[in-house]
Amino acid sequence: MSLRIVHYNDPVLRKKGARVTTFDAALRTFAADMVKTMHKAGGIGLAAQQVDRAVQLCVVDLRESDADYGWELDGAHPPVDLFMPMVIANPVITIEKGTPTEVVEEGCLSFPEIRGDVKRPVAITVKFQDEHGVPHVLRCDDLLARCIQHEADHLNGVLFIDQMTKKTFAQIDEAVKTLAQETKAAAKA
Repeated sequence: MSLRIVHYNDPVLRKKGARVTTFDAALRTFAADMVKTMHKAGGIGLAAQQVDRAVQLCVVDLRESDADYGWELDGAHPPVDLFMPMVIANPVITIEKGTPTEVVEEGCLSFPEIRGDVKRPVAITVKFQDEHGVPHVLRCDDLLARCIQHEADHLNGVLFIDQMTKKTFAQIDEAVKTLAQETKAAAKA
């Protein structure tokens, strides 16, 4: 089932997600629905808050991306098709000291057609659980690291516009205000 993606200024986007503690069939169905919704919208990542649930769960799928990125999952380098789409519950991200940062344009399914430059660390390590509750450790860089950081921000009520410089945000400020008004009007309808 495809889920409804909420847009900026919906209050759920600012909620910190509750930790996932029950890894049952309902959670797996919800995660599968999130993946379908993400694919239908043409995205590479989707957080639970974006489909109106404030829990620590997101999905990521870069199989269709041409971007170059590295990964090591649980100490191995499995083919991407074996672990994507990824279901990531309760992520904890660490960034090695001295890791370089990079400014790259990002978009967000909750901000249709709005894009802006965001500075993020190039490489991360993320500890998480999959949809069965199995713990994993993923070391990754470039687009995969950026996507996971973007989605993990959502899980904590942080949006990509919060990560922009004032100068970058000023370039999209009018579009964001318009979207906020549209979201408010749709909520009243």
